[in-house]
Amino acid sequence: MSNSHAPILVTGGAGYIGSHTVRLLAGQGRKVVVLDNLVFGHDQAIVDPEVELVVGDVGDQELVRSLFQKHQFGAVIHFAAYAYVGESVTNPLKYYQNNTAEPIKLLQVMQEFGCKVFVFSSTCATYGVPDKLPITETNQQNPINPYGQSKLMVEKILADCDTAWGLRSACLRYFNASGCSPDGKIGEDHNPETHLIPRVLMAVTGEIDYLEVFGTDYDTPDGTCIRDYIHVEDLADAHARALDHLAAGGASVRCNLGTGVGVSVKEIISAVEEITGKTVPVKYGPRRAGDPASLVADPALAKELLGWVASRKNIRDMVGPAWIWTSGPNGGRYPANQTRA
Repeated sequence: MSNSHAPILVTGGAGYIGSHTVRLLAGQGRKVVVLDNLVFGHDQAIVDPEVELVVGDVGDQELVRSLFQKHQFGAVIHFAAYAYVGESVTNPLKYYQNNTAEPIKLLQVMQEFGCKVFVFSSTCATYGVPDKLPITETNQQNPINPYGQSKLMVEKILADCDTAWGLRSACLRYFNASGCSPDGKIGEDHNPETHLIPRVLMAVTGEIDYLEVFGTDYDTPDGTCIRDYIHVEDLADAHARALDHLAAGGASVRCNLGTGVGVSVKEIISAVEEITGKTVPVKYGPRRAGDPASLVADPALAKELLGWVASRKNIRDMVGPAWIWTSGPNGGRYPANQTRA
Protein backbone atom coordinates (compact mmCIF):
# COMPACT_ATOMS: atom_id res chain seq x y z
CA MET A 1 0.00 0.00 0.00
CA SER A 2 1.69 3.21 -1.14
CA ASN A 3 2.65 5.70 1.53
CA SER A 4 0.69 3.72 4.09
CA HIS A 5 3.28 4.48 6.77
CA ALA A 6 2.79 8.26 6.68
CA PRO A 7 0.09 9.25 9.17
CA ILE A 8 -3.24 10.52 7.87
CA LEU A 9 -5.10 13.53 9.26
CA VAL A 10 -8.87 13.00 9.23
CA THR A 11 -10.91 16.15 9.91
CA GLY A 12 -14.43 15.54 11.15
CA GLY A 13 -13.40 11.97 11.91
CA ALA A 14 -15.74 11.73 14.92
CA GLY A 15 -18.79 12.34 12.72
CA TYR A 16 -21.01 9.77 11.02
CA ILE A 17 -19.14 9.06 7.77
CA GLY A 18 -15.79 10.10 9.23
CA SER A 19 -15.93 7.63 12.13
CA HIS A 20 -16.77 4.70 9.86
CA THR A 21 -13.87 5.66 7.59
CA VAL A 22 -11.48 6.02 10.56
CA ARG A 23 -12.50 2.58 11.79
CA LEU A 24 -11.76 1.07 8.37
CA LEU A 25 -8.40 2.86 8.02
CA ALA A 26 -7.32 1.85 11.53
CA GLY A 27 -8.36 -1.74 10.74
CA GLN A 28 -6.08 -1.60 7.69
CA GLY A 29 -3.17 -0.75 10.00
CA ARG A 30 -2.88 2.91 9.02
CA LYS A 31 -1.84 5.59 11.49
CA VAL A 32 -4.77 8.00 11.86
CA VAL A 33 -5.10 11.27 13.76
CA VAL A 34 -8.60 12.75 14.01
CA LEU A 35 -9.23 16.48 14.32
CA ASP A 36 -12.84 17.23 15.29
CA ASN A 37 -14.40 20.11 17.23
CA LEU A 38 -17.16 17.75 18.47
CA VAL A 39 -19.89 20.26 17.56
CA PHE A 40 -21.60 17.38 15.75
CA GLY A 41 -19.04 14.62 16.29
CA HIS A 42 -18.92 12.10 19.14
CA ASP A 43 -15.75 11.08 20.97
CA GLN A 44 -17.32 7.64 21.55
CA ALA A 45 -17.44 7.13 17.77
CA ILE A 46 -13.67 6.67 17.83
CA VAL A 47 -13.50 3.03 18.92
CA ASP A 48 -9.89 2.16 18.04
CA PRO A 49 -7.57 2.96 20.97
CA GLU A 50 -4.61 3.60 18.66
CA VAL A 51 -6.43 6.49 16.95
CA GLU A 52 -5.58 9.88 18.46
CA LEU A 53 -8.51 12.31 18.78
CA VAL A 54 -7.58 16.00 18.89
CA VAL A 55 -10.44 18.34 19.78
CA GLY A 56 -10.16 21.56 17.82
CA ASP A 57 -11.03 23.47 14.66
CA VAL A 58 -9.81 22.91 11.13
CA GLY A 59 -9.31 26.67 10.79
CA ASP A 60 -7.05 26.91 13.87
CA GLN A 61 -3.80 27.17 11.95
CA GLU A 62 -1.61 27.16 15.05
CA LEU A 63 -3.12 23.85 16.15
CA VAL A 64 -3.03 22.34 12.65
CA ARG A 65 0.61 23.42 12.21
CA SER A 66 1.56 21.78 15.50
CA LEU A 67 -0.12 18.55 14.37
CA PHE A 68 1.74 18.64 11.04
CA GLN A 69 5.04 19.28 12.84
CA LYS A 70 4.43 16.35 15.17
CA HIS A 71 3.07 13.80 12.68
CA GLN A 72 4.33 14.86 9.20
CA PHE A 73 1.06 13.77 7.57
CA GLY A 74 1.20 12.18 4.13
CA ALA A 75 -2.46 12.91 3.39
CA VAL A 76 -5.59 14.65 4.66
CA ILE A 77 -9.17 13.36 4.47
CA HIS A 78 -11.53 16.26 5.00
CA PHE A 79 -15.02 15.48 6.34
CA ALA A 80 -15.53 18.44 8.70
CA ALA A 81 -18.54 20.43 7.46
CA TYR A 82 -22.02 21.60 8.33
CA ALA A 83 -24.60 19.69 6.32
CA TYR A 84 -28.10 20.97 7.08
CA VAL A 85 -29.40 22.15 3.72
CA GLY A 86 -32.34 24.14 5.15
CA GLU A 87 -30.11 25.95 7.64
CA SER A 88 -27.68 26.84 4.84
CA VAL A 89 -30.52 28.73 3.12
CA THR A 90 -31.40 30.77 6.23
CA ASN A 91 -27.79 31.20 7.45
CA PRO A 92 -25.54 31.10 4.37
CA LEU A 93 -22.56 32.87 5.94
CA LYS A 94 -22.25 30.16 8.59
CA TYR A 95 -21.91 27.61 5.77
CA TYR A 96 -19.50 29.62 3.63
CA GLN A 97 -17.34 30.30 6.69
CA ASN A 98 -17.25 26.72 7.96
CA ASN A 99 -17.41 24.73 4.71
CA THR A 100 -15.37 26.97 2.41
CA ALA A 101 -13.23 29.46 4.37
CA GLU A 102 -11.99 27.06 7.08
CA PRO A 103 -10.69 24.44 4.60
CA ILE A 104 -8.67 27.22 2.90
CA LYS A 105 -6.77 27.67 6.18
CA LEU A 106 -6.15 23.92 6.30
CA LEU A 107 -4.90 23.94 2.70
CA GLN A 108 -2.51 26.80 3.50
CA VAL A 109 -0.87 24.69 6.21
CA MET A 110 -0.74 21.68 3.87
CA GLN A 111 1.04 23.85 1.28
CA GLU A 112 3.55 25.01 3.91
CA PHE A 113 4.39 21.41 4.81
CA GLY A 114 4.38 20.08 1.24
CA CYS A 115 1.45 17.71 1.87
CA LYS A 116 -0.14 17.14 -1.53
CA VAL A 117 -2.85 14.49 -1.05
CA PHE A 118 -6.38 15.59 -0.14
CA VAL A 119 -9.54 13.46 -0.11
CA PHE A 120 -12.63 15.67 0.01
CA SER A 121 -16.09 14.81 1.22
CA SER A 122 -18.21 16.41 -1.52
CA THR A 123 -21.87 15.85 -2.33
CA CYS A 124 -24.44 15.24 -5.03
CA ALA A 125 -25.91 18.58 -3.87
CA THR A 126 -23.27 20.20 -6.11
CA TYR A 127 -25.41 19.11 -9.08
CA GLY A 128 -28.62 20.82 -7.95
CA VAL A 129 -31.66 19.68 -9.93
CA PRO A 130 -30.22 17.19 -12.42
CA ASP A 131 -30.49 17.89 -16.13
CA LYS A 132 -30.38 14.13 -16.81
CA LEU A 133 -30.58 10.82 -14.92
CA PRO A 134 -28.71 8.88 -13.80
CA ILE A 135 -26.30 11.62 -12.75
CA THR A 136 -22.84 11.33 -14.27
CA GLU A 137 -19.84 13.54 -13.59
CA THR A 138 -20.61 15.39 -16.85
CA ASN A 139 -23.93 16.64 -15.44
CA GLN A 140 -23.95 20.39 -14.88
CA GLN A 141 -22.99 21.43 -11.35
CA ASN A 142 -25.55 24.05 -10.46
CA PRO A 143 -26.32 23.90 -6.72
CA ILE A 144 -29.68 25.22 -5.51
CA ASN A 145 -28.60 25.96 -1.93
CA PRO A 146 -25.59 27.42 -0.09
CA TYR A 147 -24.64 23.98 1.29
CA GLY A 148 -24.11 22.58 -2.23
CA GLN A 149 -22.49 25.83 -3.30
CA SER A 150 -20.05 25.79 -0.35
CA LYS A 151 -18.89 22.30 -1.33
CA LEU A 152 -18.60 23.14 -5.04
CA MET A 153 -16.42 26.14 -4.17
CA VAL A 154 -13.97 23.83 -2.40
CA GLU A 155 -13.91 21.53 -5.45
CA LYS A 156 -12.90 24.53 -7.57
CA ILE A 157 -10.29 25.67 -5.03
CA LEU A 158 -8.76 22.18 -5.03
CA ALA A 159 -8.51 22.19 -8.84
CA ASP A 160 -6.75 25.56 -8.72
CA CYS A 161 -4.33 24.28 -6.05
CA ASP A 162 -3.55 21.29 -8.28
CA THR A 163 -2.59 23.66 -11.10
CA ALA A 164 -0.63 26.00 -8.81
CA TRP A 165 1.28 23.68 -6.47
CA GLY A 166 0.55 20.11 -7.44
CA LEU A 167 -2.08 19.28 -4.81
CA ARG A 168 -3.77 16.07 -5.91
CA SER A 169 -7.30 15.61 -4.68
CA ALA A 170 -10.24 13.25 -4.82
CA CYS A 171 -13.65 14.94 -4.66
CA LEU A 172 -16.11 12.21 -3.72
CA ARG A 173 -19.68 13.25 -4.42
CA TYR A 174 -21.81 11.20 -2.06
CA PHE A 175 -25.42 10.41 -2.61
CA ASN A 176 -27.50 9.44 0.47
CA ALA A 177 -25.24 7.98 3.14
CA SER A 178 -27.01 5.33 5.19
CA GLY A 179 -26.59 2.28 7.41
CA CYS A 180 -23.79 1.73 9.93
CA SER A 181 -21.29 -0.84 11.20
CA PRO A 182 -23.09 -4.20 11.30
CA ASP A 183 -21.83 -4.89 14.84
CA GLY A 184 -23.73 -1.83 16.12
CA LYS A 185 -20.61 -0.36 17.79
CA ILE A 186 -20.85 2.92 15.88
CA GLY A 187 -23.76 4.42 14.00
CA GLU A 188 -25.66 7.50 12.93
CA ASP A 189 -26.50 10.05 15.61
CA HIS A 190 -27.36 13.55 14.41
CA ASN A 191 -29.11 16.21 16.44
CA PRO A 192 -31.39 17.21 14.85
CA GLU A 193 -31.79 14.07 12.75
CA THR A 194 -32.95 14.81 9.20
CA HIS A 195 -31.95 11.63 7.36
CA LEU A 196 -34.82 9.45 6.27
CA ILE A 197 -33.85 5.96 7.50
CA PRO A 198 -33.09 7.06 11.10
CA ARG A 199 -36.30 9.10 11.14
CA VAL A 200 -38.37 6.11 10.02
CA LEU A 201 -36.75 4.08 12.81
CA MET A 202 -37.42 6.89 15.32
CA ALA A 203 -41.11 6.72 14.33
CA VAL A 204 -41.05 2.97 14.95
CA THR A 205 -39.48 3.31 18.42
CA GLY A 206 -41.76 6.20 19.40
CA GLU A 207 -38.92 8.74 19.64
CA ILE A 208 -41.02 10.80 17.24
CA ASP A 209 -44.81 10.49 16.98
CA TYR A 210 -44.90 9.87 13.24
CA LEU A 211 -42.87 10.11 10.05
CA GLU A 212 -43.78 13.06 7.88
CA VAL A 213 -43.54 12.28 4.15
CA PHE A 214 -43.27 15.31 1.89
CA GLY A 215 -45.13 14.74 -1.37
CA THR A 216 -46.90 11.71 -2.82
CA ASP A 217 -47.58 13.14 -6.28
CA TYR A 218 -44.11 13.04 -7.83
CA ASP A 219 -43.58 11.56 -11.27
CA THR A 220 -42.21 8.32 -9.78
CA PRO A 221 -43.72 4.80 -9.69
CA ASP A 222 -45.30 5.25 -6.23
CA GLY A 223 -45.47 9.07 -6.16
CA THR A 224 -42.75 9.53 -3.48
CA CYS A 225 -39.21 10.84 -3.95
CA ILE A 226 -36.49 8.47 -5.11
CA ARG A 227 -32.92 8.63 -3.82
CA ASP A 228 -29.73 6.59 -4.13
CA TYR A 229 -28.86 5.21 -0.66
CA ILE A 230 -25.22 4.27 -0.22
CA HIS A 231 -23.98 2.23 2.74
CA VAL A 232 -21.59 4.22 4.93
CA GLU A 233 -19.06 1.36 4.95
CA ASP A 234 -19.00 1.44 1.15
CA LEU A 235 -18.31 5.19 1.37
CA ALA A 236 -15.47 4.46 3.80
CA ASP A 237 -14.01 1.93 1.35
CA ALA A 238 -14.08 4.55 -1.43
CA HIS A 239 -12.05 6.95 0.75
CA ALA A 240 -9.41 4.29 1.40
CA ARG A 241 -9.20 3.56 -2.33
CA ALA A 242 -9.00 7.27 -3.20
CA LEU A 243 -6.17 7.62 -0.69
CA ASP A 244 -4.26 4.74 -2.28
CA HIS A 245 -4.87 6.07 -5.80
CA LEU A 246 -3.43 9.49 -4.90
CA ALA A 247 -0.60 8.10 -2.73
CA ALA A 248 0.51 5.96 -5.68
CA GLY A 249 0.86 9.13 -7.78
CA GLY A 250 -2.58 9.03 -9.41
CA ALA A 251 -4.10 12.19 -10.87
CA SER A 252 -6.87 14.16 -9.18
CA VAL A 253 -10.32 12.57 -9.48
CA ARG A 254 -13.93 13.74 -9.25
CA CYS A 255 -16.47 10.99 -8.93
CA ASN A 256 -19.93 10.02 -7.75
CA LEU A 257 -20.41 7.54 -4.94
CA GLY A 258 -23.74 5.79 -5.15
CA THR A 259 -25.22 2.40 -5.92
CA GLY A 260 -26.96 3.40 -9.13
CA VAL A 261 -30.17 2.04 -7.59
CA GLY A 262 -33.04 4.40 -6.79
CA VAL A 263 -35.25 3.69 -3.76
CA SER A 264 -38.48 5.54 -2.95
CA VAL A 265 -39.62 6.79 0.46
CA LYS A 266 -42.44 4.24 0.48
CA GLU A 267 -40.00 1.42 -0.30
CA ILE A 268 -37.89 2.42 2.71
CA ILE A 269 -40.95 2.45 4.95
CA SER A 270 -41.79 -1.08 3.71
CA ALA A 271 -38.23 -2.29 4.34
CA VAL A 272 -38.29 -0.88 7.88
CA GLU A 273 -41.64 -2.56 8.62
CA GLU A 274 -40.32 -5.85 7.26
CA ILE A 275 -37.06 -5.74 9.30
CA THR A 276 -38.54 -4.43 12.57
CA GLY A 277 -41.86 -6.24 12.40
CA LYS A 278 -43.53 -2.97 13.42
CA THR A 279 -45.83 -0.54 11.66
CA VAL A 280 -44.46 2.91 10.83
CA PRO A 281 -46.87 5.73 11.77
CA VAL A 282 -46.87 8.05 8.74
CA LYS A 283 -48.40 11.43 7.95
CA TYR A 284 -48.39 12.37 4.27
CA GLY A 285 -47.99 16.06 3.52
CA PRO A 286 -47.34 18.36 0.55
CA ARG A 287 -44.07 18.51 -1.36
CA ARG A 288 -41.13 20.32 0.20
CA ALA A 289 -39.60 23.15 -1.84
CA GLY A 290 -36.37 22.22 -3.59
CA ASP A 291 -36.79 18.42 -3.47
CA PRO A 292 -36.13 16.88 -6.92
CA ALA A 293 -38.32 13.85 -7.73
CA SER A 294 -35.32 11.59 -8.29
CA LEU A 295 -31.57 11.65 -7.60
CA VAL A 296 -29.69 8.55 -8.69
CA ALA A 297 -25.96 8.20 -9.37
CA ASP A 298 -24.13 6.63 -12.24
CA PRO A 299 -21.15 5.26 -10.27
CA ALA A 300 -19.25 3.92 -13.32
CA LEU A 301 -16.40 6.44 -13.10
CA ALA A 302 -15.52 5.47 -9.50
CA LYS A 303 -15.22 1.87 -10.68
CA GLU A 304 -13.01 2.88 -13.60
CA LEU A 305 -10.70 5.23 -11.65
CA LEU A 306 -10.67 3.71 -8.15
CA GLY A 307 -11.80 0.13 -8.71
CA TRP A 308 -14.69 0.91 -6.36
CA VAL A 309 -18.17 -0.62 -6.48
CA ALA A 310 -20.82 -0.45 -3.77
CA SER A 311 -21.01 -3.92 -2.22
CA ARG A 312 -24.49 -3.41 -0.79
CA LYS A 313 -27.27 -2.38 -3.15
CA ASN A 314 -30.36 -3.72 -1.40
CA ILE A 315 -31.96 -1.16 0.91
CA ARG A 316 -32.43 -3.89 3.54
CA ASP A 317 -28.62 -4.00 3.86
CA MET A 318 -28.75 -0.36 5.00
CA VAL A 319 -31.86 -0.62 7.18
CA GLY A 320 -30.78 -3.84 8.98
CA PRO A 321 -27.61 -2.45 10.64
CA ALA A 322 -29.35 0.88 11.31
CA TRP A 323 -32.00 -1.02 13.27
CA ILE A 324 -29.30 -2.92 15.24
CA TRP A 325 -27.84 0.48 16.22
CA THR A 326 -31.22 2.10 16.99
CA SER A 327 -32.51 -0.87 19.01
CA GLY A 328 -29.16 -1.39 20.77
CA PRO A 329 -28.22 -0.54 24.37
CA ASN A 330 -27.84 3.21 23.68
CA GLY A 331 -30.99 3.48 21.56
CA GLY A 332 -29.12 4.86 18.56
CA ARG A 333 -27.42 7.62 20.57
CA TYR A 334 -23.86 8.16 21.77
CA PRO A 335 -23.18 9.12 25.38
CA ALA A 336 -22.35 12.80 25.95
CA ASN A 337 -18.84 13.86 24.89
CA GLN A 338 -16.18 13.69 27.62
CA THR A 339 -13.17 14.89 25.61
CA ARG A 340 -12.24 18.56 25.88
CA ALA A 341 -10.15 20.81 23.66
